[in-house]
Amino acid sequence: MSDIYQRKRDHIEIAAHGPVVGADHRGLFDDVQLVHDALPELAMHEVDLSANLLGRPLRAPLMVTGMTGGPPETASLNAGLARLCQDLGVAFGVGSQRIITKQADTLASFQVRAAAPEVVLLGNIGVAQARDMGPAAVAELMAAIGADAMAIHLNPAQELAQKGVDADRDFRGGLDAIARLVDALDGRVLVKECGSGLSPHAVARLAAIGVRAVDVSGTGGTSWVKVEALRAEGALHDLGMHFQGWGIPTAAAVAGAAGRGPQVIASGGIDDPLKAAKALALGADLAGCARPVLQAWLAEGEPGARRFLEMMIQGLRMALALTGSRTVGALRQAPRVIGPTLQRWVDQAGQPRPAAPVADLLDRGAP
Repeated sequence: MSDIYQRKRDHIEIAAHGPVVGADHRGLFDDVQLVHDALPELAMHEVDLSANLLGRPLRAPLMVTGMTGGPPETASLNAGLARLCQDLGVAFGVGSQRIITKQADTLASFQVRAAAPEVVLLGNIGVAQARDMGPAAVAELMAAIGADAMAIHLNPAQELAQKGVDADRDFRGGLDAIARLVDALDGRVLVKECGSGLSPHAVARLAAIGVRAVDVSGTGGTSWVKVEALRAEGALHDLGMHFQGWGIPTAAAVAGAAGRGPQVIASGGIDDPLKAAKALALGADLAGCARPVLQAWLAEGEPGARRFLEMMIQGLRMALALTGSRTVGALRQAPRVIGPTLQRWVDQAGQPRPAAPVADLLDRGAP
């Protein structure tokens, strides 16, 4: 178990302090400009940030997305962040619970209900583990921590860059496994990427099997491919560094997912309130962040993390006011300017795959 513990500790250390941003486009949020309204005709107390996640009410459209669990020292981090999220009325997710299936005594590091009985809480397991364990075992993991819903994470790029025998190399059967979980958990399933983004095609397939919420987790923030590359050596390190920026920019992933059925959580480089507001304007229901919360906690404990999240909430309130928007729904209707790179993503990423070139058809004997 020491190897698993070390991987978890490496992830926290590298994510908090390492050069882990894999793409230099800042999630393409610089390609979104919200239009200032100098006559907003509203008072700040009229701005309503209320939201919900899978039917559970929130006071602000934010989520601290899953980070860790397992090593004993992560118990106080998870419990403290869950308590803080409850106080502020935002959602909270734990890190991957896979480690519990290998060492049962790590369960305590994920059990945050004693500290935060009312927080909107999401469990977490990888799609390959969900496939292999079956719905009943995943439901047990969810119940063991009293989660309101289960996040099923997709991370093929990270797995292919990860060293060690536990890395997944077989990605078959994922969609069917998720479909069975949607049925078994009465729809209380959120499907999330891990820093490489969800395409419009992927979101459409998830919507078709009844998935009610997705976290697009695009590029522009922490690259888990790069995190794994920094842990690896030799050819695997080099391979990971080549693919460190692989994926879909967060703003493009949000725009591509919006309106396709599931609720949309925007994460991946959301480290300030203006990016969060832009994500909401593009169609996200919630904005999610992890690394900046972790950094604030490690630097100054709960007071530092509280200051960061309170700044995010107040900044969202300010952005709504300055666009004349009383609600998040109104913000989606407010004027905005989209730059050319993001517009190309919006125009092209959701299109059907192009037909084979004529030369290829002729090679295969087509008339």
